[in-house]
Amino acid sequence: MRYLFSILAGATVLTACNDNTTTGPVVETRMYNQVQRLGNPLVSEVFLAKRSHPQHGVSGPADDNAMIGAEFKNFVLTVAGRNQTVANTLAAVLLPDMLIVQADKAPATAGWLTWALANGYGGRKLTDDVVDAGLAALFGNLLDPNNLSPGLATDNVANDSQFQVTFPYLAVPN
Repeated sequence: MRYLFSILAGATVLTACNDNTTTGPVVETRMYNQVQRLGNPLVSEVFLAKRSHPQHGVSGPADDNAMIGAEFKNFVLTVAGRNQTVANTLAAVLLPDMLIVQADKAPATAGWLTWALANGYGGRKLTDDVVDAGLAALFGNLLDPNNLSPGLATDNVANDSQFQVTFPYLAVPN
């Protein structure tokens, strides 16, 4: 009987050791491969040369100013023909290339770049036409009233599908 009690006590202890409710640190290494990032779509798609897209896609936002800042500003100055003030302003707002959300602001003020332009929540709504807004800032008179390239200030692409009112919110693909 004494042996049976010892075996049962040992089994109880061993069973308790397999409990997954421990409070110690979880040691788990995860590796991810970043494929792309497009917080502000125009950074990669407009401001950077095609040869720079792969590097931009796998680097982190903390590296943006050092890695692509010069190329970004050079595009604004040379290709877009804008002045240094516009180049600096666009770089300050779009680099690092990430969506900024200010959770201390009213969610009703959500929208692309509202954190920079209107002291808003930030983020991006489905209805935000970030391509048109970005092209308007770059080629329109938003940042420089003396500059206007009317043919380049829009992509002339309208949203052709209604968003749904429930998750997943996106319309069925065309």
